[in-house]
Amino acid sequence: MPLPSEKPARRLEDIIENAQAIQLYVAGMDVTAFKRDQRTYDAVERCLERIAEAASKLGALAPSLVPGQPWPEIKALGNRLRHEYDAIREDRLWDIVQVDLPPLRAACEDALRRLRETQAGG
Repeated sequence: MPLPSEKPARRLEDIIENAQAIQLYVAGMDVTAFKRDQRTYDAVERCLERIAEAASKLGALAPSLVPGQPWPEIKALGNRLRHEYDAIREDRLWDIVQVDLPPLRAACEDALRRLRETQAGG
């Protein structure tokens, strides 16, 4: 298991940036278009892997920095995408992108803001 990151702000930024990228990639798509567009599908998979890796690097800090998120499942998704990629259903990825990702991004944005305020002494 990776050690918690000494740079939690950077890891939160990684999650936010990759979530933003995914949202840009799928803008205007429905699930059918997503399934048919291999390039977008692959890009989304890669961004989700990065999100999972950033979550792993946050380690035990993740639940205290960003409570209420399914951190074990986020980390596990990265492993599934890397090792069980052929068992991932497109519908499930679409649901993650549409349902799970927006609140994760918002929560990480809030956490990053709080972290920066704390580091700035305010």
